[in-house]
Amino acid sequence: GRAGLSRTEPRARDGRGREEEEEGEEGCYQLYPGHIPTSPLQKALLAAGSALMALSDPYRHDMVAVLGETTGCLALPNLRNKMKHHPEGYRILQERPRIRLSTLDMTRLRGLPDGSLGREYVRFLEDNKVSPDTRMPPKFVDDEELAYVIQRYREVHDLMHTLLGMPTNMLGEVVVKWFEAVQTGLPMCVLGAAFGPVRLSTRKLQVLATELVPWAIRSGRNASCILNVYYEQRWEQPVESLREEIGIFPPP
Repeated sequence: GRAGLSRTEPRARDGRGREEEEEGEEGCYQLYPGHIPTSPLQKALLAAGSALMALSDPYRHDMVAVLGETTGCLALPNLRNKMKHHPEGYRILQERPRIRLSTLDMTRLRGLPDGSLGREYVRFLEDNKVSPDTRMPPKFVDDEELAYVIQRYREVHDLMHTLLGMPTNMLGEVVVKWFEAVQTGLPMCVLGAAFGPVRLSTRKLQVLATELVPWAIRSGRNASCILNVYYEQRWEQPVESLREEIGIFPPP
C-alpha cells in the first residue's frame, strides 16, 4: 500500500496537480498495507461479481477471497468477539501469529511423530500440493483487526482439512465449507456449501447427503470456535486429541 501524507508533514508547494494531491490524500484512508477503501455500493458490486465468478469456477480462490471480505460485515465482528472472550483467542488477537512457509519449521514438523498435528499438516500440504503462502491478504475489510481475523481464518483453512480428514477435491472442499459455514457464519462459506455439490456425481452426492454433511454440521455445532486454537503451539499434540478437545467428531 501507499503511505499517506503525515499529519505533521507540510504539503509540497511545488505546484503539483490536483490529481496527485487527491491520490496522496486517498492513501491516508488505508487502514493496513494493501487495504482498498470501498463504499457500500462498491462492496455490493464486488460481492455480486465475485460470487458469479466463484460459482462458475470454484477454484478461483481470488474471487472466493473477495466474496468473503465483501460479505463478512456481520460474521467477522462476531468471530472477533468470540476470540476476545476466550483466553487463547485473545492471545492470538494480541500476538497476530501467521501461518506461512517463512514462519514454519518444515524440517521439524516432518520429524514429528505420525498422528501429531504438525506431521499430519505437512503430510496434507505435500499430498495435495498446496502451500499456506497461496492465501491472499485481505484488501476490502474496513477494519484492521477484522482484516486479521479473516486472514487467520484463511490460514487455518488447511488445518481444518487436516482435522476433518478431508482432501482438496470438490467433495472434500464442500464438506469443509459445511463445517466452516456452521462455525463462522460467513456467507461465502454458506454459498460454497450450498452450490458446491452441483458439480458432484450422483454417487458422491448420495455419500455427501447421507454421511458427510450431517457429520460436518454436527461437528460444526458441537465444536468450539476454530479461531480460538493457537495451532502453532499445538504441533506436537495428536490430531485425535485436538479433535476431541475442540469437539470435532471422528470422520466417518
